[in-house]
Amino acid sequence: MPLLTRTFIKTAMICFTLALMLGILLAARVTNGFFPVYIHLLVFGWLTQLIFGVALWMFPKYSNEKPRGYETLGWWSYTLLNSGLLLRAIAEPIQSTQPNPLSGWTLVISAILQFLAGLLFVFNTWQRVREK
Repeated sequence: MPLLTRTFIKTAMICFTLALMLGILLAARVTNGFFPVYIHLLVFGWLTQLIFGVALWMFPKYSNEKPRGYETLGWWSYTLLNSGLLLRAIAEPIQSTQPNPLSGWTLVISAILQFLAGLLFVFNTWQRVREK
């Protein structure tokens, strides 16, 4: 299994574990303002990264020289996705409890980073989805 795939999948498992722990805290009403973080950890941290990792591994080869497409784009996608997720995990609780322009703009930046990660993934994977 390629390193990039393993990295996506292991990070997905970490995010899933964090989301489960956060879900327990939310159910126990120990935390406030973390529900959006919980959802993002599940959707972008776990599901999206698991899908990206498995797709990079299992989709047909791009070419013999570059079987998984442009690996650099894959790493950029990983970095942008997780940077956006981290920024959101920090800014979302602040914005929900003490709204301010800095945390608001941090959420905008996090969304842009995650959007760019998705675009890079699609761009890098598109040519691998073809007829035989």
